[in-house]
Amino acid sequence: MVSFLDKHVTAAFKEGFEFTDELGPLKVIHVYEPSVNLKAILVVDNVAAGPSIGGVRMAEDVSTKECFRLARAMTFKNAAAGLPHGGGKAVLYGNPKMPKENKQQLIRAMANALRQTEDYIFAPDMGTDEECMAWVKDEIGRVVGLPREIGGIPLDEIGATGWGLCHATEVALEFCDFKLQNSRIVIQGFGAVGKHAAKFLVQKGAVLVATSDSRGAIHNPNGLDVSKLIEIKSGGGQLGDYEDAVKLEREALIDIECEIWIPAARPDVINEVNVNHLNTRLVVEGANIPATHGAEKILAEKGILCVPDFIANAGGVICAASEYRQASESQAMQLIEEKLRRNTLLVLEDTMKRKVLPRQAANKLAMQRIKKAMSFRRYSLFSTAPGFV
Repeated sequence: MVSFLDKHVTAAFKEGFEFTDELGPLKVIHVYEPSVNLKAILVVDNVAAGPSIGGVRMAEDVSTKECFRLARAMTFKNAAAGLPHGGGKAVLYGNPKMPKENKQQLIRAMANALRQTEDYIFAPDMGTDEECMAWVKDEIGRVVGLPREIGGIPLDEIGATGWGLCHATEVALEFCDFKLQNSRIVIQGFGAVGKHAAKFLVQKGAVLVATSDSRGAIHNPNGLDVSKLIEIKSGGGQLGDYEDAVKLEREALIDIECEIWIPAARPDVINEVNVNHLNTRLVVEGANIPATHGAEKILAEKGILCVPDFIANAGGVICAASEYRQASESQAMQLIEEKLRRNTLLVLEDTMKRKVLPRQAANKLAMQRIKKAMSFRRYSLFSTAPGFV
């Protein structure tokens, strides 16, 4: 008799091979420890340039498919950023707002389960943070994105990804017919990425008119006070606690008129169903895989420029790679600025020159760098079969 677990493993095995191609994945590991209700997946996609770096994403609705897509996005992101690292991703099933002691138990158990997987370096992502990475360090030591107190460059604290988004936006505006000054910005997801992107862009003269969190959205056409919003969120409150704004459903954010729309939360929030509701002139992708390919194609047809995720939001992983090599915080921020501005310019210049989607230009840039790294390997990626555990 075939057990439920046998069926699950067989299905996962088949699903995994649906995503194989010339780049990877190198290995897919399913982690299951019933004693602590641990269910997790790791995808190490490609390590031609070096050990993979990719965050641990924690949510109740993560999936194997999402993990594959995110791992490939990390391969492209690290390659496009010119980092000596491949791409990987881990997803952990669970509510990230569970009691701290339960979350700590899961993170530590996951780290131990992956102790021997040395071609993956843990990093924070949605649902995990520097404290979670400190637990990983305590268990196995192979991690980045640590608190400052134990030698890390706290990328969420300093806003590394938001800092990069700001610079990518500035370069993208060279290809638009409006300036950053007084531009209205909408940010979907006022979390670790979104709040810092808002802060840096507002400091340069933009106006945040709407944003959202897990509970809902707020809108004020005259502008929101970013410092006050950060204070509310830091104190454990919700955006709905902000008084000088109209409260909206999260989904209503896509209808708000603005010049710049930044998705900074979950995958596929811009899709073929809602893309025509977007009333903006520039999209800068702060989240990983926040738009479907079909939606990006429609944006281009409508004349809306879209800076792809792994080009625009690479600040976090650049910071993580800098920490791994013991660079200083100032060195990391300078490197983010240099790489984000250069890569955004390269991609958008190629987009205009060849009349292709920004995604196509970005993929070309990344693929050239990945294949160059692979050409230096003695064996091809699949000299041994990908491991599905």
